Amino acid sequence: MIELVNVNKSFNGKQVLFDINAVFHKGKTNLVIGASGGGKSVMLKCMVGLFKPDSGQILYDNRDFVNLSYEEVRGIRREIGMLFQGTALFDSLSVEDNVGFPLKMFSKMSAEERLDRVNFCLKRVNLENVNKKFPSELSGGMKKRVGIARAIALPINYLFCDEPNSGLDPLTSRVIDNLLHDITHEFNITTIINSHDMKTVYDIGENIVFMHQGRVFWEGPKEEIRSARSDKPELDRFIHASFIE
Repeated sequence: MIELVNVNKSFNGKQVLFDINAVFHKGKTNLVIGASGGGKSVMLKCMVGLFKPDSGQILYDNRDFVNLSYEEVRGIRREIGMLFQGTALFDSLSVEDNVGFPLKMFSKMSAEERLDRVNFCLKRVNLENVNKKFPSELSGGMKKRVGIARAIALPINYLFCDEPNSGLDPLTSRVIDNLLHDITHEFNITTIINSHDMKTVYDIGENIVFMHQGRVFWEGPKEEIRSARSDKPELDRFIHASFIE
């Protein structure tokens, strides 16, 4: 579980996050939604340590990420997997070497053990016999799946996904959604997905955090999001606009 307590963040005197309080549950797909510029990306960057909050706490299973020592922060980062919007695969490396990269950097596995783990992760995302291919030879959906395989190569407890369906057709988007949902439950990890796709929210979202103008305007299970629209006009406008798009 990850908990944010009164998190604030400003840039050059302009406040971007205002007293953010939110809980991201273990073993669930936690969806962060909201319009562009609403603070979602800044919040996620604070959560993974790319930005330091001006105040507040970011608790990884009760460990305050903001106030830990350098070595303790490094330890938590080894528990974090990242799926980037553009996949961020290394073009010069094969699929096998891309997935094995975090293992080579952060584990003491032998070459044989790394290969076994790479093959396990590729099989888990339904990509077998592509080890020697390069990113340029893969479709957009295949690149996303390689990105997921790399994100789970280490024994992670937390998975962050930034717009995982960006640039994908609807069918491939559902494949990625289902993979993320199944992996979250299979490995009992805390998954946080930054998304504009309301179909993703309704299909796999279990805990929803809606952000608006740097604040958390609503948080709860997806089963309650429809009823919440009646007294949260900002949420209603966002959902309505999403379906119009």
